[in-house]
Amino acid sequence: MTPITILTVVIGYFALLLIISYFTGRKADNKGFFVGNKQSPWYVVAFGMVGASLSGVTFISVPGWVKSIDFTYMQMVFGYMLGYIVVANILLPLYYKLNLTSIYTYLDGRFGRASYKTGASFFLLSRTIGASFRLFLMANVLQITVFDSWGVPFAVTVVLTILLIWLYTFKGGIKTIVWTDTLQTLFMLLAVGVSIFLIMDKLNMDISGLTNMISESEYSKVFVFDDWQSKQNFFKQFFTGAFITIVMTGLDQDMMQKNLSCKNLAEAKKNMYWYGFAFIPANLLFLVLGALLLIFAQHEGIAIPERGDDLFPLLATQYLGPVVSLFFLVGLMAAAYSSADSALTSLTTSFTVDILGADESDESKTKSLRRQSHLLFSALLLVVIMIFRAINDDSVIAAIFTVAGYTYGPLLGLYAFGLFTKFKVKDKLVPIIAILSPLISYILKDNAMDWFGISIGFELLMINGALTFLGLLFIRKKQ
Repeated sequence: MTPITILTVVIGYFALLLIISYFTGRKADNKGFFVGNKQSPWYVVAFGMVGASLSGVTFISVPGWVKSIDFTYMQMVFGYMLGYIVVANILLPLYYKLNLTSIYTYLDGRFGRASYKTGASFFLLSRTIGASFRLFLMANVLQITVFDSWGVPFAVTVVLTILLIWLYTFKGGIKTIVWTDTLQTLFMLLAVGVSIFLIMDKLNMDISGLTNMISESEYSKVFVFDDWQSKQNFFKQFFTGAFITIVMTGLDQDMMQKNLSCKNLAEAKKNMYWYGFAFIPANLLFLVLGALLLIFAQHEGIAIPERGDDLFPLLATQYLGPVVSLFFLVGLMAAAYSSADSALTSLTTSFTVDILGADESDESKTKSLRRQSHLLFSALLLVVIMIFRAINDDSVIAAIFTVAGYTYGPLLGLYAFGLFTKFKVKDKLVPIIAILSPLISYILKDNAMDWFGISIGFELLMINGALTFLGLLFIRKKQ
């Protein structure tokens, strides 16, 4: 595709999002921005959350992962389902019972102000980094395919990318996003499905042939039970997947904000079950695409790129024809923005409510604080994306899960301690525990092979959470 064609697609895509934003956000007040006036249909939320969870990172990285870990990622995906069950039955009832706007308000009542601010701050750090990773992917593709040939600096590309998100989220917030995410999930899954179909057509393959070819290929391994030292060991992957879901969905303002916009707890739980179930075939679809891309490259004698993240972009834009290129671009935009738009909204919500302490009964003042926060985080995302571009040298999806292991671990420990014990803690010491736990986790991960003869992977999240829990036990108040 030519740069003009790509730019036309991008403009048309955002025009559609702006139209949705106009109709959903024109009468939105603060409650509409924060929790959608609690009128979001559960099935719309569930479908939209699939796209928000998959994101541009999944769209790019998961197909490339097949090269190095085959289909073993499905072990973690199965663990996700267990995590969704926990969120639906333990965390959602708590949030609805307390009628929360920000889920971190729970920590204020359970432990105290310092714990509350600590939890919110760790979320802000985690989600800012995660959203920046995802937006970096989209901006980088636009830079390579359009703006490099026009001599436009990367910083300008990022500004335009974030500005477009700001335009369709600043009025309606979550009230708009539950609908735009639904559209974007549809586009993303359609892009993957069409890409698979067109590659099968090039290889003269039907569904039966596809199944046989993948099952007989070197990439077909799903389960690893026999190697305890492997990062792909089933038990490591499964339970890590469950805990990642608990923290990155159940303890994440971004994902929970959509659930809290449902009409009641029953609909929110229904949304969580269906969303969790849909996540399994959706991820399987990406792995099938990855296997097909590798098989196609071998069939055509194309050199497979060293970085897995480069596999889908390379083949889609250079070898699979203009139709796949078009769907790749639309799918990537849908995946990147369905995650980034809700991230910007949740960051705005948490900072306004948790850090600035906005009084939601004061509509005018809260609206002013909310809009200032929205601009602040738009600018912050720009800065972090530029830093990430300068230092990134690893698979993006691995980087996100690694970062989550450090920054979401203290949240896991805080909520586990609050829910499963009745102890009070010395509130002022909680920030120290929340900082020490990730530091000790890093030291353990860095030296695990020398000290214990094992390799620590994404299970770092559980270790970090356990260290936080033990630290809170140490600073508990005597009854």
